[in-house]
Amino acid sequence: MNNIINFQQLKKLSLYLQQKKTVLVGGCFDVIHYGHLQFLKKAKNEGDFLIVALESDMFIKKKKKRTPFHNQRQRAQILSSFSMVDLVVLLPFFENNEDYFNLVKIIKPKVIAITKGDLQIKNKKDQAEKVGAVLKVVTPLLKNFSTTKIINNYKIL
Repeated sequence: MNNIINFQQLKKLSLYLQQKKTVLVGGCFDVIHYGHLQFLKKAKNEGDFLIVALESDMFIKKKKKRTPFHNQRQRAQILSSFSMVDLVVLLPFFENNEDYFNLVKIIKPKVIAITKGDLQIKNKKDQAEKVGAVLKVVTPLLKNFSTTKIINNYKIL
C-alpha cells in the first residue's frame, strides 16, 4: 500500500482502517523539528496505525499567512519516511469545520491525538465524541520548537 494518498482515495480504505486502532493527527509539518518528532512518536503509542492529515499549501498561505517552505508533496514524503507514520492523507484546502468532520467520519479513528494548547481543541473534542473516539493530549507544547521560530531564525542568518 502506498502510504501517501489524497483525500478522495480515503473512502476506499475505510473498511481496512476500521480493523485497526487508528490514531489521527493533523497539521502542516512544514519544517520538521524535534517537537514534531516527539508528537508523532507519542501519538503512535496510542494505537497501531498512525494517520497524518496533512494540510494543503493553500492552508499555510491563508491560515499561517506565509509561503510554505516545503510544498505538500515534499512534506508528505518527509513524513511518510518516518517509521511511526503509517499513512499520510493529502488534504485539499478545507473551508470549515464541517470539512474536517467529514474527514473524521471517513476515518473513524479510535484516538485523535493533539498537543496541549491545540487551538482547535473544542472542534476536535466534538468530532471525537461524534465518532466514538478519544481525544488525547500526547505532548505538551514545546515552545522552543516551532516552525515559525525556525523560519524566523533562518531569515536572520
